[in-house]
Amino acid sequence: MRLLIDTHILLWAMAGDVKLTTQARAVMTRAEMVFVSAASIWEITIKTSLGKLDADVHKLSAQLAHAGFRELPVTASHATAVHDLPHHHSDPFDRMLVAQALTEPLHLLTADENIRKYTDLVIRA
Repeated sequence: MRLLIDTHILLWAMAGDVKLTTQARAVMTRAEMVFVSAASIWEITIKTSLGKLDADVHKLSAQLAHAGFRELPVTASHATAVHDLPHHHSDPFDRMLVAQALTEPLHLLTADENIRKYTDLVIRA
């Protein structure tokens, strides 16, 4: 299985946070490939610049690669796929992750109940 992880899942995984369930860790371990969207990196960078997160964004790409995550760029087809999504969710970053999961296709690991309304490709964390 190819897996895309939501931004909060990435943050929990990198921090060793107990919010990341044993089941979610197992899904990530069993996945053939685990992707992190460039949109998640952008979201983390914005939240860091606003003082909502404490992260060294300049080291983030290297840390992700070291942890075995693969970067998923945002493409034009991902961006245009957002247009066709129903408006279950107003968060533009989450909508991009859903569009990427549907376009690639990838399973999407998240704890966000609103994202589960979009597709059966979502795995509950």
